Amino acid sequence: CFCSSQILESQRAEAEKKGQGFLYPRTCFELERGQVEGRIASGEPHIIRFLMPRENTRFNDLLRGEVDVPPDALDDFILLRSDGSPTYHLSVVSDDIDMGITHVVRGDDHLSNTPKHIRLFEALGAPVPVFAHLPLVLGEDKKKLSKSSGAVSVEEFREQGILPQALFNYLALLSWTPQGTDAELLSKEQMAPLFQIERLSASASVFDTTKLQWYNGRYISTLPIQELLHYLRPFLDRTGVRVGDEARLERAVELHRTRPRTLVELAAAVKPYFVDTLQYENGITKEFAGQNDLPSLLGALKGKFAQAQPWDKDALEKALRELAEERGVKAGALIHPVRMAVTASKVGPGLFDVLEVMGKEGTFKHLNAFMAALRGSVAH
Repeated sequence: CFCSSQILESQRAEAEKKGQGFLYPRTCFELERGQVEGRIASGEPHIIRFLMPRENTRFNDLLRGEVDVPPDALDDFILLRSDGSPTYHLSVVSDDIDMGITHVVRGDDHLSNTPKHIRLFEALGAPVPVFAHLPLVLGEDKKKLSKSSGAVSVEEFREQGILPQALFNYLALLSWTPQGTDAELLSKEQMAPLFQIERLSASASVFDTTKLQWYNGRYISTLPIQELLHYLRPFLDRTGVRVGDEARLERAVELHRTRPRTLVELAAAVKPYFVDTLQYENGITKEFAGQNDLPSLLGALKGKFAQAQPWDKDALEKALRELAEERGVKAGALIHPVRMAVTASKVGPGLFDVLEVMGKEGTFKHLNAFMAALRGSVAH
C-alpha cells in the first residue's frame, strides 16, 4: 500500500462527515504487479497490509460465548510499517505461534483485535488458540485504572506496605468466585485446584483500595512472625529504627499486628520500642497540657512502677490502680496520658501489655520526656 497517511486521513474525515465508518478502500490492491515492483524499486515509501476476507469472523470466547464479527467492522490492517518494522498484530501472533500458545487470556480491550489475529493465524497455517477476554479493572471513579486514579504497579503497592500475598489474593477474587468455598483468604496453592475460567465475571470490576487494605491487614495479622518480619524490616529501616533486641521486636509486632492495614503503619506502631524520642500528636494535646498536676502525678506513677516486681502487665496495672485510688482519680486519668507518653498515640493494644514489652528503661525514658514536655507547656 503506497497511500500516504495524509490521503487516508482525508478519506477518513470525508467518511465521518457523511456519518459513515471508514475502511481502507483497497486503492493499491488494484495495482498491477509490475506497477508495484516498479514503485518499490524506485524507493517509494509503502506499508504491507493484510487482506481481510469479506465474510464474518466467528469465534467462541470462554467468557462471552459465541462472538460474530461482520466484515464491515474489520479493516485491512497493517502488518509492516514503512520502515519495515512489524506492528503489534504480526508480532503477537508470530510470538504466540513460536511459543505454541494454546490459550490467549487477555483484557477485553483486545477483543476488537481477536478477529484480525484469528485470520492471521489461519493465513500462517497455524492452529488458532482458544480466546478469553477478561473484564478490565476500573478505578474508583469507574474509569479504566490508570496512574491518575491511583497506584497501578506492583512496585507502588510494595512501597505502600502492601504484602504480595494480599495483593495476589485481592486481585484473584476481584472478578472470580471460586466454587465450593466462601473463604476470602486463599493462597495460590489453595486457589489452583479451585480455579475455573468459566467462573470469571464478564463485567468490569472496581478496584477498591479500602478492600485491598483490609486483605493486607488480615495477612499482617496471620502471617508467621518470621515471614512478616522479613517484609517489615525495610520499613523499619526507612523510619530510622535500628533494632537491637530481636525478642522485643517479635513481641512488639505480635502485640500490634492486629490493627495496622499496611507495613508502613505497623513499622510506625513498633517504632516507640526502639527510639529515644517521640513526636507527639500535635505536640502535647490540650487535654493533657491543661492538667497542671499531671507531671507530678506521672512522677509518682514512675515511682510506683520502679517498685513493681516483676516488670509485667499484672504488676504494672496493680501499681497504676493503687496510685489512682490513693490520689482519688480514675484509672483512665493515668492510663490515657501514659499511653500518649510511651506510644505518641491515643489508641493501641492494652497499655500494660505495651509497658511490659517496652521494658522499664524504655518506659521511663518516654515518661521523662513527656513530663518535661508537659512542664514546658505549662510554663509557656
